[in-house]
Amino acid sequence: MGALLVHGICYADTVPGSFVFGDSLVDAGNNNYIVSLSKANYLPNGIDFAPLRQPTGRFTNGRTIPDILGQQLGLTSFAPPYLAPTTKGLATLQGVNYASGAGGILNSTGQLFGGRINLDAQIDNYANTRQDTISILGKAAASKLFQRGLFSMTMGSNDFINNYLAPVVSEAECKVSPDAFVEDMISKYRLQLTRLYNLDARKIVVVNVGPIGCIPYQRDINPTAGNDCVAFPNQLAMAFNGRLRGLLSELSSNLKGSKFVYADVYSIVSDIIENYTNYGGYS
Repeated sequence: MGALLVHGICYADTVPGSFVFGDSLVDAGNNNYIVSLSKANYLPNGIDFAPLRQPTGRFTNGRTIPDILGQQLGLTSFAPPYLAPTTKGLATLQGVNYASGAGGILNSTGQLFGGRINLDAQIDNYANTRQDTISILGKAAASKLFQRGLFSMTMGSNDFINNYLAPVVSEAECKVSPDAFVEDMISKYRLQLTRLYNLDARKIVVVNVGPIGCIPYQRDINPTAGNDCVAFPNQLAMAFNGRLRGLLSELSSNLKGSKFVYADVYSIVSDIIENYTNYGGYS
């Protein structure tokens, strides 16, 4: 196929850019620019992020998984947060990070945090980037750039933690059944992923929901679980993940030229928890 040369930048044959969508697991600093209770612009966040070792807006001590993956793919810079003033023009051609802490698949998710950018709005922002890129490169070259780029989706955890599992405060907020809620998520996700495809995305890695019943917050508010993970949140995650795997197979079959990859984070994290000594933990 040959490398792609754009404005003096030579892009690799396989992945010229990384376009990141998601929640706090992959936010690179977008929430720094909105009024939100979901912030990470304070220590100890960023203490291992070289060279300055200062908070960047990432909800972690160092790099996110998309940061690491981009480096492994040979990209020379991290995908910058979409809302940063410098993320425009040529700075977007190796990718952009649209993720937002507290964001979800459903637009109602994360309301208690105030500002957040849910997936519909993240895709709106990507559509703006795409249009700007078309104005720089022309439609044919821009489409080629995006179709060869890597798109990653890390969504769904907040739809459970900060939506379905959030305390009910009135009869008007009585919840639907778990199956119905999962189906709502899958139906919405189908529309969002299809829209992304229609905006030139072709290589799309979709991360499933991890074992959310094992996070400290869920264990703290469910003390009867003792030293174990909380069962019900994990059951919700597994129900969603099963439907997600089927959705991605469906989309790969129906959307010509697409490649949807199911990233099984649930199994990876569960294995770390259950076999922590294999990863350097102490018994």
